[in-house]
Amino acid sequence: MTKRTIKKVIALEARLRHCKNVMTLGVRPNFSDYSPQEADLIRQAQKVYYPTTFYAELFDAMGKITFPSYHTYKCVQDKIKQTALLNLLEVPHPRTRVFYGKRQKNAICNHFKFPFIAKIPRGSAMGRGVYLIQNHDDLISYLSLSTAAYIQEYLPSDRDMRIVIIGKEVVHAYWRIARKGEFRSNVALGATISLDPVPQKALDLALDTARKCQWDDVGIDIVEHDGKLYILEANMKYGREGFRQAGIDYTKLMENMIEEQRI
Repeated sequence: MTKRTIKKVIALEARLRHCKNVMTLGVRPNFSDYSPQEADLIRQAQKVYYPTTFYAELFDAMGKITFPSYHTYKCVQDKIKQTALLNLLEVPHPRTRVFYGKRQKNAICNHFKFPFIAKIPRGSAMGRGVYLIQNHDDLISYLSLSTAAYIQEYLPSDRDMRIVIIGKEVVHAYWRIARKGEFRSNVALGATISLDPVPQKALDLALDTARKCQWDDVGIDIVEHDGKLYILEANMKYGREGFRQAGIDYTKLMENMIEEQRI
């Protein structure tokens, strides 16, 4: 009986390092730091997995396919771009405005009434950099933290839905329930995970949004308020605790999706 040879794909970032059918080369800040053999593997690969934001842009310029897509990387941890794209595509999203400079920031209270949400628009994750602004003192404190003020209407809720889309399909969905006294539903901030069924209309909205935005590896957060669903934001660097609690082997899932050419 002959032993089956596992055909390996190429990845740069370490996210798939435990997958048996992935060869992870690591991320080199200078392409010349790759060995000649590694450089040839990258050049000859039909697709490069998890190339990083930097290399995704370069690979797109040369016509090489990546996973996640170049369009996914363009919106990584950039709430301003995400909001503009969601509004452009008419995706339901909490009313949001970005204010630049002292004159614009002085007009925030003309557009929003307390309480409202303020976020650090770029680079923040896991609920950090998200503030509930209840008065002028809160607003002044927030404005000292960010050059651009990202202000969003507050939709009170003690829970939201995290829907993870990989490739063109929903692979997992669950509820995140905020701990008592906390307005954010992030697991990193003490929220609990509920595996109760997520409404089909939320799954459909997440999948349709990912398709329109050309995001193919994303955790989309959705809240229901007054009977309406809203996309809160997209997380391209989502955690895997929800997979663990559901008994889903993330590594095996990715191995199968690669082998079956679903990603």
